[in-house]
Amino acid sequence: FATTCARCSKNRRLRQKRVISEKKLTRYFVDHRRVRVVGGQGGGGGHSFHSEPRKIYGGPDGGNGGDGGHVILKADQQMKSLSSVLPFYQGFHGERGGRKNCYGANGAHMYVKVPVGTLVKEDGEVVADLAQHGEEYVAAYGGAGGKGNRFFLSNENRAPTLFTPGEPGQERVLHLELKTTAHAGLVGFPNAGKSSLLRAISRAKPAVAAYPFTTLNPHVGIVHYQDYEQVAVADIPGLIKGAHQNRGLGIAFLRHIERCRFLLYVVDLSVSQPWIQLQDLKYELEQYKKGLSERPCVVVGNKIDLAPSRINLPLLREHIDDRVIALSALTGDNLEELVLHLRELYDAYVKAEQSRGQSPVKW
Repeated sequence: FATTCARCSKNRRLRQKRVISEKKLTRYFVDHRRVRVVGGQGGGGGHSFHSEPRKIYGGPDGGNGGDGGHVILKADQQMKSLSSVLPFYQGFHGERGGRKNCYGANGAHMYVKVPVGTLVKEDGEVVADLAQHGEEYVAAYGGAGGKGNRFFLSNENRAPTLFTPGEPGQERVLHLELKTTAHAGLVGFPNAGKSSLLRAISRAKPAVAAYPFTTLNPHVGIVHYQDYEQVAVADIPGLIKGAHQNRGLGIAFLRHIERCRFLLYVVDLSVSQPWIQLQDLKYELEQYKKGLSERPCVVVGNKIDLAPSRINLPLLREHIDDRVIALSALTGDNLEELVLHLRELYDAYVKAEQSRGQSPVKW
């Protein structure tokens, strides 16, 4: 009985999710990767002549070689980082052609799983955008198989000895760039409470601490609704003034906001003149990409549980036209209003995508 209990305890520990600190997590989160890809080489053509009893001149019977395998990038919803992508991939080679007109087997394709939202660039130009689960892109084509001597049989040449080797596979150097795909993006300055808010409305566990730049990589949390719809919310690391000029974490994380369909501006209500935060945030987004600040949004006034926040809230509403939802991520006050409005923004996004004949992103 004691042995059984010990085994159950061990299995329980193995099933528990391993807790990784934010600093260690940054080593696993990679959103840039340079990859060299080479297609598999085609198999060489066969060189043989048919031989059987009482048939002296059987003729050539060397088959063609098999084609080399491709290297294919495939978007997978389970992948969250480019950390598992290796710097080099090569497709499998095709087999050589055989006797009796037997063709060589084609080389197997090499599939490389990448996260949804991966951009593929070559020489600075975007060649593929893997924005949907299951999308594929042939990064390097395999070489064609060589011709066996049977291929060169003709009336003029009844016993050809010519055969060709397989062609080499395509070789390319690609740059992979990950842009987090989520429905909503939490945008704010450091210590505005974005990570605490994501913890409060989802099961995501980003690090929370009382110092700037606690969040060093994007986290995606899922908000669940009773009708089984799921809204993905991304916690983008804090921005500072001049982020569009690559100050602070800068452009490295501004690009993750590009994929978000609507934005949640998180401002600290306890700071004097909180509307200045909103102006600065929209300015940084607009300088990075024109029109980014004009996406559907809501302003989340956080830390309403503090006394200065109650004074600043009416002043904030006077200075801006956007809807303001005042809440406290720490105590949970008024979180329900945000969750309901988040669903309204999501439904509007789905309706707009369907009206254009496109499929909305689902989680």
